[in-house]
Amino acid sequence: MSGLVNALLIVAVVVVVIVRQFRARPVNTGRRWWLLPAVLAVVALREPAILDAHHRTESALLLGTELLVGLGMGAAWAWTTKIWTEPDGVVWTKSTKASGMVWLGGLLLRVGLFALGAALGVHQDSSALMLGLAILLGVRSGILVWRAQSLHTAPSAGGPARAYRDGMARVTRKEGV
Repeated sequence: MSGLVNALLIVAVVVVVIVRQFRARPVNTGRRWWLLPAVLAVVALREPAILDAHHRTESALLLGTELLVGLGMGAAWAWTTKIWTEPDGVVWTKSTKASGMVWLGGLLLRVGLFALGAALGVHQDSSALMLGLAILLGVRSGILVWRAQSLHTAPSAGGPARAYRDGMARVTRKEGV
């Protein structure tokens, strides 16, 4: 796939994911939550230019750092997401303001990594960013499914599970499903 197609795919996935996650929506623990991250990872790993042939070490270090950023950002996003159980037993989720800050921080880290790579003269392909996004989405989805399943098995699974810096347990209006 060309770099432009990869970039458009990344932008489309990010927009869809962010818009969906800042709306209250039910968590389906039985669905294939790993499918989108797996597809993104396969598409990214099929690209031969994921590492710069002329700067292998620097390129591998930047890729490793990108994957660590994706791992940390996915975990932080999952733990800053509010998750609760409604009286009908359905587990709901909604990203918080802290989740938005996680996205902003991750974006700034990625811009910094790109600038560092450019300063080192490393050719940076969009497949590294796509692989980082796959890691981010996989970690976030995995943690959210695990949190949702723990609410199903908790004896008092009825109230909202608090997210980081969530001052009050509020019921969020359900939006169109």
